[in-house]
Amino acid sequence: MTATIGTEDLVTRLRAHSRSYHDQHPFHVRMNAGTLSPEQIRGWVANRFYYQENIPLKDAAILSRCPDPAVRRRWIRRITDHDGTAPGQGGIEAWLRLGEAAGLSREEILDHRHLVPGVRFAVDAYVTFARTRPWVESVASSLTELFAPDLMAERLLAFERYYGWIEPSGLAYFRDRLHQAPRDSEHALEVVTTHCLSEQDQSAAVDALSFKCDVLWSMMDAIDRAFTA
Repeated sequence: MTATIGTEDLVTRLRAHSRSYHDQHPFHVRMNAGTLSPEQIRGWVANRFYYQENIPLKDAAILSRCPDPAVRRRWIRRITDHDGTAPGQGGIEAWLRLGEAAGLSREEILDHRHLVPGVRFAVDAYVTFARTRPWVESVASSLTELFAPDLMAERLLAFERYYGWIEPSGLAYFRDRLHQAPRDSEHALEVVTTHCLSEQDQSAAVDALSFKCDVLWSMMDAIDRAFTA
């Protein structure tokens, strides 16, 4: 018989990954300290866009493999959040406006001319994970959102304080995620704790979150190397 263990221990193990979240990366620390140059900020924005535009593909992959209509009805909001319900709406559009506010043209963000190979590789690996791993593991990988609200609040404050050359209207994405991320992480945590009852399944969920932390950290490594003299 497969052993079952309590969900409290699982949640503790998941939350422990806050120590390896990408807000601890030296590039991100420098960002929040206000020491990045405009070129570095633009490089980060342009590369992070590749992640942003692939999030709906990741979520669509989860939906395509999820057998539970109740989960699908709630999960699909993530795609709407990023794609919007009409042109000019959603998180992807908000990120493009961040890029424009930081001095990038929409064209150079969309054509990926600044995209570095390491970021492309990491993001593609994340989408492949969602397409190939069991759907609950893919849900667990999204639980970096547990740590996102604090990151977003700190990032928003840093951008307002240190990067005044960025138009304030461009920071809307960060403000929106302050309420979207807690809602999304609450649902994902509910799914994982409901479906991961065996020790094996819980370990797989923790490993999935560890993988996602590695994806985000690898992105920051690649950006740091490309845009730091």
